Amino acid sequence: MGELKKKLTLYGLTMIAVGSCIGAGIFKTPSQIVEVLPHHGWVLVIWIIGGLITLTGALTFGELGAIFPKSGGVYVFLKEAYGDLAGFCYGWMILLVINTGSLAALGLAFAEYMTFFVDLTYNGKILLGAGLILGLTIINIFGVSVSQMLVSTFTTLKLIAIAGVIMVAIAFYGESEVTFQPALETNLPDNLTSALLLALIGVLWSFGGWHHASYLAGETKNAQTIVPKAMIFGAIIVTCTYVLVNLGYMLLLPLDQMAVSERVAADALGAVFLTGGKIVAVVIAISIFGTVSIYTMSAPRIYQAMAEDGIFFKKLAEIHPTYGTPANAMLFQAVWAVVLLVFWGTFHDLITYVTFADLSFMLLAGVSIFIFRKRSIHSTAYKVPLYPWIPLMFAIATLAFVLNTLVERPLQSGIGIGLLALGLPFYYYFKRSKS
Repeated sequence: MGELKKKLTLYGLTMIAVGSCIGAGIFKTPSQIVEVLPHHGWVLVIWIIGGLITLTGALTFGELGAIFPKSGGVYVFLKEAYGDLAGFCYGWMILLVINTGSLAALGLAFAEYMTFFVDLTYNGKILLGAGLILGLTIINIFGVSVSQMLVSTFTTLKLIAIAGVIMVAIAFYGESEVTFQPALETNLPDNLTSALLLALIGVLWSFGGWHHASYLAGETKNAQTIVPKAMIFGAIIVTCTYVLVNLGYMLLLPLDQMAVSERVAADALGAVFLTGGKIVAVVIAISIFGTVSIYTMSAPRIYQAMAEDGIFFKKLAEIHPTYGTPANAMLFQAVWAVVLLVFWGTFHDLITYVTFADLSFMLLAGVSIFIFRKRSIHSTAYKVPLYPWIPLMFAIATLAFVLNTLVERPLQSGIGIGLLALGLPFYYYFKRSKS
């Protein structure tokens, strides 16, 4: 059996943190956010709030990553804090819901934007999305160096492309009919607090993924210092990008058009360029390609770590003897992602399904820092600043989101909880097999 190779650098891991976040969300969810929060100023505020929540999480997880600089990331934090069952439940949900659901949603979004160039039936979109997931999985099996080069290239390209969209919006604002007056609008929903929390579903889904850097700690050089830096740098870069690109959308499109737009980025550029839709389709294709590449690479490290600990299928613990990657775990994930792609419903349902489950475990992982501090388990390489306030802010914000999603989206939340319960018999089966 082979072993994982430490080849990831600070730039490569930061690009993984950034690329994990910037996928389809920022091109798809702004319209849903404007629909529930039709106000220029508050739209920008909710994206800033999402960025601050993400930064508090990155600062907190930075210390956790420094304490446990090995592959598996959040799985390891949960297992060490709460025991094998908590770690298994997270890995189970990553496989059944969180990462594979994200891959399915990204595959659907990619296929949707490809209709700018080719006519695709519904089945054609499913085949294209499945081909993207399976194809990038196979490429990533060939080694972490190949993955790092692919991710760094496509994440850099997507940042350059998004910067282009922002500059176009600023340049053409004076020629558009849009009136941007964030401080003067009065068309707020009756319950602003509920609307803000509901808008956070799309916002936090768009920010989700920065912690993927922790999954790859076992393949990172000097992981105790590089993993925290990569997550923090990633959170800052993504926040600035999202706030600016939403400002760009609002400079080119009236809010009522944004609220009903299925392709907000394409419609925004289409307002100033006849070929705007196709330009944006290329930008999104680059963005999704890079994000799917990361997701097919990163999360399988969790399944591999679980199998190594004896609480998942033994074959998934194997490392490819030539390429040094968890090839079996990567292929296993890809197959399930394609199943979700075929049988799950709409994009909107997928992101609620994914975000609720993900943030629930992020809450538990964030709180684990208090447990480790109480046990006097810490790292000299990095400690979260302003402890305990930063972790506490992350925990409170995440808890508010989880509770609100339970109330506002009970069906999708219930499906996530049901799938978690389905994993329990598997856990006890693996534990008995181990003993």
